[in-house]
Amino acid sequence: MTLYLDYAASTPVDPAVAAVMAAALADPELQGNPSAVHAPGRAAAARIEAARAQVAALIGARPAEILWTSGATEANNLAVLGAARFRASRGRHVVTSSTEHASVVGACRQLEREGFAVTWLDPDGDGLLDAQQVAAALRPDTTLVSIMAVNNETGVVQDVAAIGAVCRARGVLFHVDAVQAAGREPLDVGAQQIDLLSISGHKFYGPKGAGALFVNGRTLRRVEPLLHGGGQERGLRPGTLATHQLVGLGLAAELAGARLDADRRAQSALREALWAAIARVPGVLLNGHRARRACHILNVSVEGVEGESLLLALEALAVSSGAACGAASGEPSAVLRRLGRSDALAQASIRFSVGRATTAADIDAAAAAFVAGVAHLRRIAPAAA
Repeated sequence: MTLYLDYAASTPVDPAVAAVMAAALADPELQGNPSAVHAPGRAAAARIEAARAQVAALIGARPAEILWTSGATEANNLAVLGAARFRASRGRHVVTSSTEHASVVGACRQLEREGFAVTWLDPDGDGLLDAQQVAAALRPDTTLVSIMAVNNETGVVQDVAAIGAVCRARGVLFHVDAVQAAGREPLDVGAQQIDLLSISGHKFYGPKGAGALFVNGRTLRRVEPLLHGGGQERGLRPGTLATHQLVGLGLAAELAGARLDADRRAQSALREALWAAIARVPGVLLNGHRARRACHILNVSVEGVEGESLLLALEALAVSSGAACGAASGEPSAVLRRLGRSDALAQASIRFSVGRATTAADIDAAAAAFVAGVAHLRRIAPAAA
């Protein structure tokens, strides 16, 4: 049986979430279109609004500031493209980092094709950006900064409050990809001065295919929609809402908020135990800042082995060599290369990510498999890093 240690890629649906979704699918009173004015439609709409309040509470927002999306890729695209296009008359300059998720990178590349200027900030060797680095990149025509809260490959946590303060002082919108942070790091869009924030349900034990975008009603109110036709979500994200998906997302958000402190303590301890066990192997290098990291992610590079062989040697473990969205490319991690790793070390990297169901015995088994796998590879096919 495969030992699952890829919670950064996707978490299993919480049983309570699965139950409430199944109940919503079977409930004859919730089968109406939420846009309809008849009783079944109003009943579905009411459940969706309750879920909106649950998601808003997780990030310190107001329910009216939550827009439903199909997940983080759509939310990130809607935030970056929608906000930049909506404010294009004020300026056409965007600031982001070179280590963002592919959905933010892709959206910024699209803006460049449309004539926008994008400044790509490189983090330091630990994966951190400094707020003053962001401040120095701002120009009179800058309208948007997009920086993720927790890096999806290394787990490095950025100081989004400090960056938010810089942006607010200059009247620049601040978007945060909080996909890996939601349910794992405290989030407060008001205190952190965030204008747009993206989350995805399947990263915190909710359903796949359901996410949300926070749009600050005090600083922005609207973005340019990506889709047209239909008035749902104030016309910013049209389309019939999936009642059962959003009911599940709402409960997952509520549970994530209630369990935040306990989950952080437990998962940090497991992550540290794993690092302590595998750090004894010569040539195992930690990727990302030692302390400024989320509770669930441990990313390491291994000297003297070949990347694809390393994954095969760990076939009993469900782990990844980088972001889940880029797992099929076979290319060395762009994030790790930006942190100064060679192509060989970037490719010979493993991202372990723990979750609620991970046990101390799982960590012991994973460490034993890793130590044995690396020793085996170095014995049969030593490679220069």
